[in-house]
Amino acid sequence: MEHGNQTYIKDFILVGFSHNFIICILLFSMFFIIYILTIIENGFLIFTVIVSAKLHTPMYYFLCNLSFLDLCFSSSTVPKLLIDILSERRRILVIGCLTQMNTVLVLGGIECLLLAVMAYDRYIAICSPLYYTTIMSWRVCIYITVIIWLASFVLSVAPTMVKPFVFCKENQLNHFFCEVLAVLELACGDISFYKIAIVVIGLFTLLSPPIFILVSYICIIHSILKIHSAHGRSKAFSTCSSHLLVVFMFFGTSLTMYMGQAHFSAYLKYISLNYMVFTPVLNPMIYSLRNNEVKEGFWKIVSRHSVTLSKTA
Repeated sequence: MEHGNQTYIKDFILVGFSHNFIICILLFSMFFIIYILTIIENGFLIFTVIVSAKLHTPMYYFLCNLSFLDLCFSSSTVPKLLIDILSERRRILVIGCLTQMNTVLVLGGIECLLLAVMAYDRYIAICSPLYYTTIMSWRVCIYITVIIWLASFVLSVAPTMVKPFVFCKENQLNHFFCEVLAVLELACGDISFYKIAIVVIGLFTLLSPPIFILVSYICIIHSILKIHSAHGRSKAFSTCSSHLLVVFMFFGTSLTMYMGQAHFSAYLKYISLNYMVFTPVLNPMIYSLRNNEVKEGFWKIVSRHSVTLSKTA
């Protein structure tokens, strides 16, 4: 396709949700409260895991990574969304849009792989407890972290590096952030390369991890049922149920977004609210409220600092 006589786009207008003043105020209030809660909750979880020596285990190390990812995930889109809601000109430069798009893709890929690693961690802890400290050593945990960050970065950024986007159509982006499917709708020329790339990368980051998690939990459930102690079974199920709930929330919407659509539809921006806005605030709630070790660790920190302050007073 020849673009010589066409004007190339330098910025986009994010359509968002509404321009009605009352609706905008309500949306701003809701998203602002959710964002503040996201920062507080994930910050609380990260702080508790770092400070409490009892929580210095691989499981909580990966949970701390998940909270950090949720903070980054939310911060990559929500602040811009809050500004745009109260703005008449919801513009974003093309370079800023592509940066946001790739950031979200990288973080999303990391979270997919991290959730699979967390399932593997639970599998080793429950099915092979005698070998757990050897298999899931701190060196292994750090190697895994580096590998999933690098793998997600390469997979997510490579397509746009190999074949950069060209924009020469309309500049209205029917979304509240630069989601890759919405951006593709405005790209010029043959976009089949990007669609193939999304499917191929999706097979690795969106389909393989859930299948791996499913197999892991089949083995885990089989092992749990062999535990004679009712307390032991209850503790094992409690530990796994929090992770499973997060997995269903994240992969349910992600698979709907990227693997279940032939073309971008406007309603998908409402679905993406789940994993961009709501999931980051719900994840720490699920892990904190359903995990006695996290709650005990936090209250021990609070009580220890309270005693210290009372002695110095």
